[in-house]
Amino acid sequence: MTFEIVTANADYIEQLGTWADEEGWNPGKSDRHSFFPTDPGGFIFGRLNGEAVTSVSAVRYGTDFGFIGFYIARPAVRGQGYGIQVWRAAMARLAGRNVGLDGVIDQQENYRKSGFRKAWNNVRYEGVPAAAGIAATGIPDGIALIDARRISFDQLAAYDRRFFPAERDAFLASWIGLPDRTSLAAVHDGELRGFAAIRPCSGASRIGPLYASSPEVAAALLSGLAATVPGAPVAIDIPDINAPSVRLAEELGLTPSFEAARMYTGPVPEMDLAGLYAVTSLELG
Repeated sequence: MTFEIVTANADYIEQLGTWADEEGWNPGKSDRHSFFPTDPGGFIFGRLNGEAVTSVSAVRYGTDFGFIGFYIARPAVRGQGYGIQVWRAAMARLAGRNVGLDGVIDQQENYRKSGFRKAWNNVRYEGVPAAAGIAATGIPDGIALIDARRISFDQLAAYDRRFFPAERDAFLASWIGLPDRTSLAAVHDGELRGFAAIRPCSGASRIGPLYASSPEVAAALLSGLAATVPGAPVAIDIPDINAPSVRLAEELGLTPSFEAARMYTGPVPEMDLAGLYAVTSLELG
């Protein structure tokens, strides 16, 4: 038996989406086109006799932050020590940084042993938004909803930086630019008051991020994006510490389907948590 740890190529990234789908994580259909360019060296696979059997992502952001995701061992090799080897490689790659991840319930104790501490839960709310709730959601006075790609990228990137621990321009440019997704910006007198995006997935279309200056702006953005997939289910990963976002999901008839703990090895980064109505991705933060 020969086991080796390798950095992924583009073909492996596509395979990673298939594995995530089989795990029930509902990955975006084109997420790999945003994930891989963000940090091409940040996707690690374990190969047993030349066949990929384990994975993890260890993506570097800026000089002092990193994010772990896609920690998967294929069912046939679980419990044999191959997963922990790629995990150690990932943590070594992010040594010296504050590292975040979204930990599924059955792995959270293991993450605590590796130095991670829980900050909040990201709860996935899912379903077909209630027609009555959508109809009741209006656009606040003075707010215009426009295609986010019409916003100056510098302005959009600066706004994103309020809700994420580090600069991620390459990721953001791809995230809004892929042709299979829609992104909206809420603007008031030229100032950004909100931003959100929706993308097709294996199952329910996922909305993320969702940033907003108020519950009313968040509702307008969420409803505007849900209207692009009328009658179809959507999913949104909500920090449970944002009570207005939880209420909004419930008012639209969405119900919890999955949760993961947002955890960090260091202090919880300074972010506008009151305006963070939904995280961008459980895989890359």
